[in-house]
Amino acid sequence: MLTKRIIPCLDIKNGRTVKGINFVDLRDAGDPVELADIYSKAGADELVFLDISATEERRKTLANLVLRVAEKVNIPFTVGGGISSIEDVDILLQNGADKVSVNSSAVKNPQLINDLAAKFGSQCITVAIDAKQIDGEWKVHLVGGKVPTELNLFEWAKEVEERGAGEILFTSMDHDGTKDGFANEALAELSTTLNIPIIASGGAGNTQHFVDTFKKGKADAALAASIFHFKEIEIKDVKQELEKNNIPVRI
Repeated sequence: MLTKRIIPCLDIKNGRTVKGINFVDLRDAGDPVELADIYSKAGADELVFLDISATEERRKTLANLVLRVAEKVNIPFTVGGGISSIEDVDILLQNGADKVSVNSSAVKNPQLINDLAAKFGSQCITVAIDAKQIDGEWKVHLVGGKVPTELNLFEWAKEVEERGAGEILFTSMDHDGTKDGFANEALAELSTTLNIPIIASGGAGNTQHFVDTFKKGKADAALAASIFHFKEIEIKDVKQELEKNNIPVRI
């Protein structure tokens, strides 16, 4: 059985790690390279770096940051933010990233997913989907959650899979930063209807939330930010709780 992955997420703005609630009210959480090193040594299975201002400010993710992280850590890491071309991905992978994450650019140009998967392989391509419930329906949002679309979460996720994405990083904007638990019903629907891994994001507040997202949400991996950045929970504590609940993890 495949082990479940615990993934610290580092949201990057102006070269610093930041964290907010429901995608707003950001506060500084430290140097991303230092945090990456700490998490790598603390038992994280992977890392995700999202340059949350890259798409909004029309900047490219800093390849230099990727290079510095690659020199420090020995676990896989994914980089996203402002990626919109084969050239963008090529630079990031050459500098040491294992995977890239595309979000707004994939919605605006779905063919990008096909092109990236064909060029680099599906295993390198993560599609991030930010969604929130509007009138009872999960709607996809763009540009760091600022721009709503008419896209349905589950229909878009299915299309993403068909176009060649290797995994989906689903963030519930309703749960982001609330520490009230993951969106397990939506996660379970994604996990049972798709054949690619689903990463749960948004809402982690305690070790039980991780147990729930793997058991109830059927997620393949769980991502969290503030609870790790501000040392509210240690990765080893999460993994010990998962092991106690017979959920396979890498210790």
